[in-house]
Amino acid sequence: MKIAGILSALTLNTMLISGMVSADEDALFTTKNLTPETALKAATAALEKCRTEGYQVAVAIVDRMGNMQVMIRDRYAGAHTPETARRKAWTATSFRTNTTDLLEITGPGQPQAGIRHVTDALIIGGGMLIDAGGSLVGAIGVSGAPGGELDDLCALAGIEAIDEDISF
Repeated sequence: MKIAGILSALTLNTMLISGMVSADEDALFTTKNLTPETALKAATAALEKCRTEGYQVAVAIVDRMGNMQVMIRDRYAGAHTPETARRKAWTATSFRTNTTDLLEITGPGQPQAGIRHVTDALIIGGGMLIDAGGSLVGAIGVSGAPGGELDDLCALAGIEAIDEDISF
């Protein structure tokens, strides 16, 4: 009984000390986010890049938390492309990694293979992070080009179109 009491006291002391440390921290934090206009500029540039390459695609932009900001679907893009683009962007921002980079590390037998079973995670190329001065501000997802590497090229064009706007 005495040991249980000592352990309880130690646990309580640890919790109190931890609480004092976090009490010194700010209660709020600030994040940077893309404006709707900037998100639309990136999506439009990605769409235009794919069009010049002859691909009909959908482009999604999500904020840093994975919430949808912009969705554009070209007139002949497949019915599946808007949802696929959204999931690619969501996956990139959720795991803080471009989806192409997730291909190898989530393969069979890899330690992160379980990511492929997360609801809405889509591990194929075309989802890329949008970074502003070292801060994640969102992600772009492109779907409809004949391969993830081509979706990546269009996504990159979208990011490059706003790079100067978001650099600080």
